[in-house]
Amino acid sequence: MDDIFVGRLMSSPVTTVAADTPAETAAQLMLDEGISSVVVVDEDNQLEGILTSTDFVAVAAEGESAVDASVAEFMSTDLVTTTANESIEAVATRLIEHGTHHLPVVDETEGVVGMVTTTDLTAYLSGIGETDPARAPA
Repeated sequence: MDDIFVGRLMSSPVTTVAADTPAETAAQLMLDEGISSVVVVDEDNQLEGILTSTDFVAVAAEGESAVDASVAEFMSTDLVTTTANESIEAVATRLIEHGTHHLPVVDETEGVVGMVTTTDLTAYLSGIGETDPARAPA
C-alpha cells in the first residue's frame, strides 16, 4: 500500500462552505449531497475548519440549537490534514491515531483539493473503489 497515494483515492472536488454560512444551511447541504462533512474555507480556498455529522450530534447532545448559528460556532479547527502525495498507509495510520474519519487534502498553493475518508480507504481495500481498471469489479 506504500505505492498507492491519496490523490488516487480522494474525493474531489470537495463540498465547501464559508465560516459564516448558517449551520442549518450546511446541514441541509450535507443531507442533499449525502455527505457527512463540509470543509470550511476562506475566500482563497484555504482551510479554516471542518463541520461533520459528529459535530451536529454533539450539538444535539448538549441541547444546543443550530438555529441562527453559523458554521464557525460548531466547526472543528484543530485539524489533521494530508497531501495528495502521501501514501494511503500513512493516512490510515493518521486516521486511527487521531480518531477521525475525514482528512482534508491540502495543497500549499491551491488550498483544499480533496477529501479522503475511512469510506474511501475501505472501498479501495474491498475492491469497490479500485483504482486499477484491470482489477475493478465488473
